[in-house]
Parts: sequence; structure tokens; C-alpha cells
Amino acid sequence: MVGLFTREQARQFLKENKCKDASDIGKALVNQFKDLLQEALEAELDNELGYSKYDWRNKEIDNSRNGHTKKTIKSQFGNMQIQVPRDINGEFEPVIVKKHERVLNNSVQDMIISMYAKGMSTSDINKHMNKIYGLEISNEMVSRITDKVLPVAKEWQNRPLNEFYAILYLDGIVFNVIQDSHIAKKTAYVITAINIEGSRDVLGIWIGEAESAKFWMSILVDIKNRGVNDILISCVDGLKGFEEAITSVFPNTEIQQCIVHQIRTSCKFVNWKDRKQFCRDMRLIYTAPNEEAGLYALEKFEEIWGCKYQYAIKSWKNNWKRLSTFFKYPDEIRKIIYTTNAIENLNRNLRKVTKNKSSFPTDDSLFKILYLIISDLSEKWQSIRDWNQMVTQFGVYFGERVTKYYQ
Repeated sequence: MVGLFTREQARQFLKENKCKDASDIGKALVNQFKDLLQEALEAELDNELGYSKYDWRNKEIDNSRNGHTKKTIKSQFGNMQIQVPRDINGEFEPVIVKKHERVLNNSVQDMIISMYAKGMSTSDINKHMNKIYGLEISNEMVSRITDKVLPVAKEWQNRPLNEFYAILYLDGIVFNVIQDSHIAKKTAYVITAINIEGSRDVLGIWIGEAESAKFWMSILVDIKNRGVNDILISCVDGLKGFEEAITSVFPNTEIQQCIVHQIRTSCKFVNWKDRKQFCRDMRLIYTAPNEEAGLYALEKFEEIWGCKYQYAIKSWKNNWKRLSTFFKYPDEIRKIIYTTNAIENLNRNLRKVTKNKSSFPTDDSLFKILYLIISDLSEKWQSIRDWNQMVTQFGVYFGERVTKYYQ
């Protein structure tokens, strides 16, 4: 900031701020920087809402300003208190001072990477930076800056993992990727796990190959070579070849097939007029107090709907071994293993951020954006509620496999 002063401006600055020593100069600079930061935050909200504070006649959206929140941040100029503007819908996420950020260390590169991770296109990034900060950002510059993330992302993908995970969630999302001048459908497989502290951890992202026992074997061998020795339960959606692979690499791991996916599969062939009652009757199967009661509910379900929707009944029977794993556990554990809500919530956010990108130029470009989204989201993740009770229950069922990692 000082480097922008001419000699006359510097003298005027010292005079106006009554600076007598270096400490006074420092305080004055903090105030100047604070004012600039405040204006930048207000400009960001103006851009978000599409109208300035006193230009409400041009308002074209339902969202509005909603006051400010006090926040103390640390910067290279010292500590300062700023007023972060809010919006009624809670959608405003400032770039120059991110939510939950307490140490200000943003460069232009940091801001560009942050916007890219939130799904903004290169043209939107350029408009944003030009309108608020007067900077021209080309597509090539965005690519060069975000490409610097790749070595960090690759290092993350190959990092050492914990020895033990209580639960593993596996799923995949299909994306369009340009390959040999044509658009190809590729699946990004994401593995999320719950560690011994009850915290979520994404173990990696694997792109490209079709599901098969060989493919899943390579992934499971990878995480084993990175340090994983034991997994109690894996929650999956009938992934092709997975059961064979995990039995080979982690033979003691139990498999729980996602009940939510099973319900959706069962309902695919049910007429709309029958669906409400069909789902009500089907609910008695997976909410039964134990496996015996669940099987009894399945028999009754077949008596009612078997003639009309035999495929749905057959699907439950064929997959019962993997669907019924959760019955042996208390309610607290059932809730986190009989659905794949944890990874579906993650996938929902991945789709939300990438929905405006019709295709990706390379596998690396897809991997890069997924890594950035996950890094951004993981800062907000919290440990599972009542985890201490659950891990104690896991200890009862799995004994030393749990207790040697949890004291």
C-alpha cells in the first residue's frame, strides 16, 4: 500500500493521521487497509445481489441485505475488526474474506481458486474480478493458476491413511470428459470413510474405469498399501465386482447394501397410484426390530404385492444377505450404515458445483475440480453426533479390532 504513495501523498498521509513514530504509521495503515477491505466486502455483496445499497429501485431478486456480523481477523497489518455484510437467504459467501476464515492471507490466486472450487466459470471469474477489483483474468490465467493445485491434489491422493476405519462408503458419479476429440462418459468413484474419532475422511477419487472386480481390487489394494489395515463395514450400492474384491483384500469387512437405493429400485416398476401404499408396506421390512421380523415383513409384503410386482420382491430376496447386515446393530449404528446419506450429500454438492460444466477437457481437469470441492466442503464437516456411544457399541461387536485403536 505504501509503495503506491507518491512523496507528496506520503507526507499528506502522515499529516492527516498525525503520525509521530512507526507505531502511529502502522496503526494508520491498519485503518486504511480495514476501510479498503470493508469496501471490497460491500462491493462483493452488491455484485451478488445485483444492486447497490441505495439503489433498491433496480432490485430484481427476492434476496436482500440483512445487516452485518462483527468479525476479528489477523492480517499482515495486524488484528482488525470488520463488519461482514449478510443477506437474508444466507447465500452470500465472500471471496476476499471467506466464511470461518480468521487469518487473512488471500492473494489473487487464492481468490481465483476459491471461486473455481465453487463452480464459477472462467468468464464469471473474469467478470467478478474485473467488476470488483478492476482485474482482467483470462481463461488461460485461470487454467494456469488452478493447474498449480494438481501436484497438491496428487499428493493428497497418495497420502498415508489411517490404519482403521469403522465405515466405508462407496459411490460414483458420471461426467462427460473429452477423449480422442470425442465426449466420453467417465465415472468418478469417491470413497468416504468414518475414522476412529467419528470424523469423515475422503480417501480418494478414482476416474475412468468401468466397475469390475479387477477395478475395485486395484482401489482396495491402493488404500491398503497406503496404510489401511482394517475396515468394519462397507456401505455400497450393489457395485459390480466390489463384494468379490473386498472379500479378497479385507476379508473381515461386512457389507451393507444401501436401503435407500433398494427402495428406489423397487419403486421403479410400481404404478404411481400404488406407490404410496407400496412404500408404506415396504417400510415395515427395513424398520423391523430384528432380522427375523424383517423376513416376516418381507413375506407379508410378497403376499400383498407379489403377483403385481414380483420383480421388486425378487430384488429384496436376492440381495437380502447384504441388505440385512444392519439388523444386528443398535439403532444408533443402523442410522449411519443402512443408508449412504453421507456420500450422497457429498455427491449432491459435487453435482451442484459441476452442473454448469457440460464436459471436462481431461481426466486431470475433472480430478482437480473434484479435489477442490471436497477440500472446500471438508472444512465444514463435523464429527458424528454421539460417536462415543457408537464406538463403544462397535467395540462390543468387534472386540479388539476396535479397542486397540480406541482407548
